[in-house]
Amino acid sequence: MGTLIEAPLLVEKNNHLYTLNLVPGTSHYDEILLDIEGREYRSFTPMRSKLAAVIKKGITPDLLSNAKMLYLGAANGTTVSHVSDLIPDGKIYAVEISPRTFRDLLVLAKQRPNIFPILADAMKPETYRYIVGKVDIIYQDIAQRSQASIFMANANSFLKKNGNAYLMIKANCIDSVKESSLIYKDIRDEMTSAGFLVKNAVELDPYQKDHMAFIMKENGLQR
Repeated sequence: MGTLIEAPLLVEKNNHLYTLNLVPGTSHYDEILLDIEGREYRSFTPMRSKLAAVIKKGITPDLLSNAKMLYLGAANGTTVSHVSDLIPDGKIYAVEISPRTFRDLLVLAKQRPNIFPILADAMKPETYRYIVGKVDIIYQDIAQRSQASIFMANANSFLKKNGNAYLMIKANCIDSVKESSLIYKDIRDEMTSAGFLVKNAVELDPYQKDHMAFIMKENGLQR
């Protein structure tokens, strides 16, 4: 079994977060590299990463060092690179639809052996089912109207029983008129009805405007 993330994989120093660099001497997006007690750490900024924002809001992610994660909406890999630090013995299947940003993921994966980039549409999980298999964690950060349905399609295909999930919801991408609080309530109700235990639901202001993070566990119910 792996171990829950804790120092020295993740530390806070002078009110800033840092992850232990899996590949010392390398950076991915010009982040600060800092020596802390003889180990190299990378700055993990909540304005750049919603996962860092979640942590700054007081929630420690339930990550095992050897977990398998499906990451939907990987973009150029900013947060993916830090997840790579936090689950050094695991695997991260990083799905991204844009060929341009996917090139950055390929560069990152050459440095970090626990990242497996997949150029695909997260709305079509059947196109990468043969690559991914069952995972311990799904992390989704996709700013589309159909955020919830994309998540459910992938959870039904890949998430293990009692697996963990991190769903980042951008309210105004779902409905630019409806109140954010009502959108978040709808999402929470949908996830609960689908068999997920919502352990935390936290708004990410001031770090990430108009976003809420849902931290969930698959509850073993029929979906």
